[in-house]
Parts: sequence; C-alpha cells; structure tokens
Amino acid sequence: MIAGRYLRARRKEAFISVIASLTMVGVAIGVATLIVVMSVMNGFRAELLTKILGLNGHFTAFPIESKFTDYKDAVATLEDVQGVKFAVYYAEGQVLASGRGGSTGVSVRGMDAENLEKLDLLFNSAEQGGFDSWDENDGIAIGYRLAQTLGVGLGDQVQIINPDSGAMTPFGSTPQIKSYPVRTIFNLGMVEFDSLFMYMPLKTAQDYFKLYEDVLKPGQPPLDPMASDEEIDAAYERIYQATAAEIFIDNPDSIPLMRERIAAATDLRPFILTDWQQRNETFFSALQVERVVMFTILSMIVLVAAFNIISSLVMLVKDKSKDIAVLRTMGATRGAIMRIFSITGTTIGVVGTLSGLVLGLIVAANAEAIRSAISNTLGVALFPPEIFFLSALPSKTDPTEVTIVVVMALGLSFLATLYPAWRAAQYDPVEALRYE
Repeated sequence: MIAGRYLRARRKEAFISVIASLTMVGVAIGVATLIVVMSVMNGFRAELLTKILGLNGHFTAFPIESKFTDYKDAVATLEDVQGVKFAVYYAEGQVLASGRGGSTGVSVRGMDAENLEKLDLLFNSAEQGGFDSWDENDGIAIGYRLAQTLGVGLGDQVQIINPDSGAMTPFGSTPQIKSYPVRTIFNLGMVEFDSLFMYMPLKTAQDYFKLYEDVLKPGQPPLDPMASDEEIDAAYERIYQATAAEIFIDNPDSIPLMRERIAAATDLRPFILTDWQQRNETFFSALQVERVVMFTILSMIVLVAAFNIISSLVMLVKDKSKDIAVLRTMGATRGAIMRIFSITGTTIGVVGTLSGLVLGLIVAANAEAIRSAISNTLGVALFPPEIFFLSALPSKTDPTEVTIVVVMALGLSFLATLYPAWRAAQYDPVEALRYE
C-alpha cells in the first residue's frame, strides 16, 4: 500500500513522478526494441535459409573420375539414403543473356519437369506463364528482376551467348549463340535468385552446352569411311550428361551424419560433396555475429533505464526521509522500509517490461506493414531489396529470446532497487527528524 502511494504523485512530488514515468517508458522502449530487432534478424535468417535451400540443396554432389552420365541412377540411389528427402540432377552453365533492354551474365540451369516439381519454391513462384508441358517446349523461365534488366516479357526472345561451346574453327572456337522465348517469369522474393537464374528444359540445356558424347552403339561394326550421314547417325547413340546433383535432407543441421551416409551409399559413383554450411559459412557467421552484437548493444537501453530507476528511487528516498523516520518510530523494521522501496522500483520495471513486451510483439508481427507505411509516407526505400536481398522485411519471434529479454529486464529492474532501498533502510530516525 505504501509503495503504491509513493508511486502516485501529489502536487509537490510531481517531478519525482514524472521521472518515474519516463523511467518506465525507457524500460518499455528498451524491451520493445530488443524484441523487434531480434525478431527481424531471426526472420531475415530464416527467410534467407528458406530461399537459399529452396533452390540449392543441403548438399551438392559433383561427380569425379568419370562423366555424370548415370545421373538418373545416382539420384535414385541418393533418394534411398535414410534422412534424404529428395534429390535432383541438373545441367548448368554460365552465359551472357541479351534482350531488348540490355544484357547481363546469368546462370542457366537445365532441369526436367519431374525434378522441377520437387522444388516447391520455384514451381509455385510462377507469376506469369507456368511450367506446364515443360519438357516439350523450347522456352526458358527467368526471374522477374532479370526480365526487367533484359527488358523482356512473356513470348519475347532472349539471346544467350556461351563462348565455350561453339563450333571449332582454325582460329579457335566460336561463341555459341541461340535465342529462346520466355515461357515463364517467376518471383522467388530474393533479389540474387530473381536476377541471376535462368531455367530451361534439361535436354535443351544439354544440347546447348554440348553435355553429351556420341558413341558407337553396342555391337555396331566399324563404319565404312565412305558411310553416309544417315548411316553415321544410325550407328551412333548420344549419351547425355548432367553437371551435378542437389540433395535435400530432412534436418538441415544434421550435416556430419548425412555426409557419412551419403558417402557410404555412393561408393560406386564417387562425388565431391559440399554442404550449405560450407557454401554460406562466411555469410551466416556474419549474421550470427551481428545478432550477438545487436543484442548486446540494445541491452544497454534496458541497462540505462535500470540506472534511471536508481536515480528516481534515490530522489524518492531523499524526499521521503521524514516519512521513513516516522515509520521507523512507529515500529517499522529496516526490512520493511527496504521492501517498500524495492516494491516501488520493481513496479516501475514490471510495468515498463510488460508494456514493452506487448508493444514489441505488436510491432514485430506487423514489421513489413509498418515498413511499407513509413516508406510510402516518406518516399524513401527502407531496407531496399538490392542491398538486403529480400523483397519484404521478414519477422520471426522466438519465444525463448523473448523470455530472455523479459527476464533480463525484470532482473535489472530488481537489482536497480537494491541500493536505494538499502540506503533508505539505513536512515536513523532520530537524525532524520532532527535535521529534517
């Protein structure tokens, strides 16, 4: 009761009450800021993982010792490994793509419809056109940012140039130049993928990059040097190759265990395995360091608010010195005096923490809407996707982190009350009344 009365200001104590209110606001802002920032950083990491591992597997298997002509059998073997969700094979190459509006370097991936359907992120991201009859058409699928860069739309031709797979001449190889119509424009929501990747049917990519070898059919006798083109075509068969295979596993964090299982299952077809942690080690390590640093720095806001609790309680103790003396003469113990001021300061921390918790959860849940509203109002692009890779501001609240923030704020608030409360309990009632 006494602690509650000390929190409610009378006219002559209004200044102390204002200080207490500002301290409460400081705690709330600190807690809310911590929750919002950590939620956005968690969302950023989770969204990047979803996008990166939605197209690129948890493992990439590159064939060694022989050409990857048995890619279908190899993928079937990989999918039988315990813990593997699915695997896909593809043909890949780097080209220069040109359209009506410009040109840029792109990464071309050839995939058949069966494997394309396994990649839900890509298959369900088609905004224009689609992947129906994918294997039968001769078109390509590109990201919407790549379409903007090239200045093309559905049905427009995109010319791709590969300097390595053209015809041989006495002066060297000529560039391979072909044009393909745009059949699909997709939006993955990640700038790097939407502006870099181009997909085409697997056989089309294998033919373009010359990922094949013409060999004599089994049992075929040697050809006559004067054989016709028709006889040569009939005597040879074309063996196609893939570039690599992507392996998707059930648990992205079980990399060491799955590496052993996959290596044991592919003894007859050796691969070089690279996992997603190796490919993105620097990037995600930097994100983790940034999370720790941001948490530490923003915790200082709560710490400053806790020091404000100390200052407001010290002022309150000074103002209530006569009250303390009277209470002591009426029989109040030092422990009772200490409890009064501890409750007063802790109440400021509890109310501030709970207010910050509610505010932080609301802002974190509506981070993208708030970002859009501010951007539209100010006419400034906040978190531009060209820099932050994602087209929207993600947010993912972690209950464990929220609990840590709340407990930390309450703990600091309580610790901040101990010194002023202890000082109040040390007041000598005789001296306080004499020199009032």
